[in-house]
Amino acid sequence: MAKKQQPSSSFDEVVEQLETLVEKLESGDLNLEQALTLFERGIALSRRGQEMLDQAERRVEVLLRDGVVAPLEEQDAT
Repeated sequence: MAKKQQPSSSFDEVVEQLETLVEKLESGDLNLEQALTLFERGIALSRRGQEMLDQAERRVEVLLRDGVVAPLEEQDAT
C-alpha cells in the first residue's frame, strides 16, 4: 500500500520538506532510483501543498462572500 502525506502536516512543514527534497536532488549525489523516489515524493508534497492553498482560498472566498470581511479595496477606501 502506498504511503500518503499525513493530512496533519502544516503548509510550512510541506514547504520545508519540499525544500529539503530539492536540495537533495540538486546535490547530484543520488542514483537514478533514489532521484526518482525523491521526485515522486516531491510531486506528492507539491499536490498536498496546492490542496492546502486551494482550501485556504475557498475559505477566504466564503468569508468575503458572506460579508464577514470586506475586500481590501473597500477597506482602503475608508
